[in-house]
Amino acid sequence: MSEQSVSFFSLSAWRQKLVFWVGAIFLGLLIVFMTLLSEWAGNTYRSLSLQFIWFNLLIAPLGLCLTAWITSRFFPGSEGSGIPQVKTALEIMDDLSARSKLISLRIGFGKMILPIMGLFSGASVGFGGPAVHVGASLMASLGKAVKFPPHYMEKGLILAGGAAGFAAMFSAPLTGIIFAVEEMGRALEERISSLVLTAIIFSGVTAYALLNTYIFFDDKSLIMPWSQSWLAVPICGIVGGFFGGLFCKIILTGKKILKMINIPITILAFLFGICIAILGLVSNGDTFGTGYQEAKSIIQSGQITDPLFPLYKMLATCATFFSGIPSGIFVPSIATGAGIGANLASWLPVAPASAMILMSITAYFSGMLQSPLTSFVIVIEITNSQEIIIPLMAAAFFATGTSRLMNPTPLYRALCDSYEPPEKPKENKENEQ
Repeated sequence: MSEQSVSFFSLSAWRQKLVFWVGAIFLGLLIVFMTLLSEWAGNTYRSLSLQFIWFNLLIAPLGLCLTAWITSRFFPGSEGSGIPQVKTALEIMDDLSARSKLISLRIGFGKMILPIMGLFSGASVGFGGPAVHVGASLMASLGKAVKFPPHYMEKGLILAGGAAGFAAMFSAPLTGIIFAVEEMGRALEERISSLVLTAIIFSGVTAYALLNTYIFFDDKSLIMPWSQSWLAVPICGIVGGFFGGLFCKIILTGKKILKMINIPITILAFLFGICIAILGLVSNGDTFGTGYQEAKSIIQSGQITDPLFPLYKMLATCATFFSGIPSGIFVPSIATGAGIGANLASWLPVAPASAMILMSITAYFSGMLQSPLTSFVIVIEITNSQEIIIPLMAAAFFATGTSRLMNPTPLYRALCDSYEPPEKPKENKENEQ
């Protein structure tokens, strides 16, 4: 009997599969609950802050201060997005104690409740990164409990949990796969993914220029005719990529400065809470919360009420990151990118506003993460915009190139340095040999 047949009839193997499937379903339900609760928390805070100015100026700094203290005191390792922790955990092979400082049930629990506290404090919090962190922590813990084989425990469960959490957060399964390969695993690496992307863009644009149609799509609502409207591709790509790269530069530079100053995290959270409160006041509350409602309104209407909204939202997301509380950047970045696109469509109306908004969201993502495949696939899935797939891909290509001129190292890769364990001394390595 072959090894595969033995595995098929093994009760232990089926028990592991059943636990994994149930865990994945539970994770999906958990992420849905977190998403609904996050929108309610953000909307509740915004409503109260608009009614009572004192509420905003008081609760934002004090609430973030409390959240940061709870994070550092009871849930160390849960701060920030969570994706750098998961990426670092994937690279740890033989030191499970070091890995448990990055992903565990304790950290996963903190990652579920603390972002909600941040939203009740007016922070610009996304749940993309936390969903990845929760998923990886849950699956890794299940693997320990059920005693999965070592080859699953090393990377498989962490990668699967992280990708599943990301896919559940955005209801985007294809994006979850691409995210696992490009961002979490980096199996393609930047130069290879760019090579593939370039080949697809060139062949796709050539076919479109000759045929002037997308053969498999009949919906004309977003199709950009082969004319001056294609000037919007480099415009949105370069501008969106620049602001995404600027966000990355602010985060990485600010993190270095704050590390040198070495101010207690609670004081930092209080100070940046004041910044968040002020940004909320000047934006009429638009910077509070995840940004989902603002992004949805901009995408559907093609217009923006305040041209400075994308700048306000980007700064509020930066302030939230520097406060040290658990929070993600994906959903707030959708709102920022949508605002940039609406402005470009108003100032340079060379293409339909809806198309320019979607291209700018893609470009901002690509500039921020330097993960072009993930960036355009997630926009396609969450907006059902297959009709302009080639422009979105091209915008991601322009944006990634623009961002790399500003930041040679991708954002999450640079943030991983804070979590990587110190290398063993050379003497110890020689003794081991």
